Amino acid sequence: MFEGAKMLDVAGPSEVFAEACLSGADYRISMLSADGNDVRTSIGMRIPVDASAFSEQRYDTVLVAGGEVFPSTPVRDELRDAAVHLADRSGRIASICTGAFILGAAGLLDGKRATTHWKHTEELARRHPTTAVQPDAIFVKDHTTYSSAGVTAGIDLALALLEEDHGQDMTRVVAQSLVVYMQRAGGQSQFSTTLQGPGPRTPILRRVVDQLKADPTRPYSVTSLAELARVSPRHLTRLFHEELNTTPAKYLELIRFDLAKAHLNAGHSVTLAAELSGFGTSEALRRVFISQLGISPLKYQHRFRSAGSTRPSGATVP
Repeated sequence: MFEGAKMLDVAGPSEVFAEACLSGADYRISMLSADGNDVRTSIGMRIPVDASAFSEQRYDTVLVAGGEVFPSTPVRDELRDAAVHLADRSGRIASICTGAFILGAAGLLDGKRATTHWKHTEELARRHPTTAVQPDAIFVKDHTTYSSAGVTAGIDLALALLEEDHGQDMTRVVAQSLVVYMQRAGGQSQFSTTLQGPGPRTPILRRVVDQLKADPTRPYSVTSLAELARVSPRHLTRLFHEELNTTPAKYLELIRFDLAKAHLNAGHSVTLAAELSGFGTSEALRRVFISQLGISPLKYQHRFRSAGSTRPSGATVP
């Protein structure tokens, strides 16, 4: 851990292993920091530390927490060196959320597959070009190196590690006890905004993109968009490929997909969401959801339905 580490990155996986001990496992959890001093987490809670990460103790599993400090600031030398030291003295090493940036700085992701929070996958790939970043994965295993997506994905990863150690039966009992999915459906793109990053640089392409975003439900063709941009369809398609790495049709589909998610989140039916977002039919919307998320629009809506809709009247949150 380190100053500002995400509390849930630490507590979530720890609870998985602690719960497993109630079912007969024998995990012993140690909290480490680079200098051996206690750590104040993201919510201001101070966690006592058992030892310095640079001790000669050997561990079966090392988990590296993430935090908002990464990737906005460079990984400090002592964190990088601690990860190297621990990797040499452990059976397997894993990162939670942006802890992947610490593993990356330590060279532990070089030539390997990895993931991190969906907001930061592009930055992880930029900093570590030899790492095959998997932007939609909940967690990734590459030999004895593991990485997980944002925050609660650390629980998914811990359950996977538990299953490796003790099999499905114990893992199922632990997942049921913690009231979490033993293996959740879909990737982390179901939690993200699909169209991220800066807009097009070319004024011509910006004009087309602005039109698509302003009125995504209209029937468009490459020809009609090219006429709007006053270029040939071939030239417009080339601009989409060069700047956005996609086609005009696929880009429009993603705009409509984000719009459909917003309508579903607002409580509209799948049929109405399909109509309001420009897909036309619920089956067309379903095909896109299955392609993008691996789950149906209805399952997506149930999963992200407002918690307020099921909270008892007068209930309070301490």
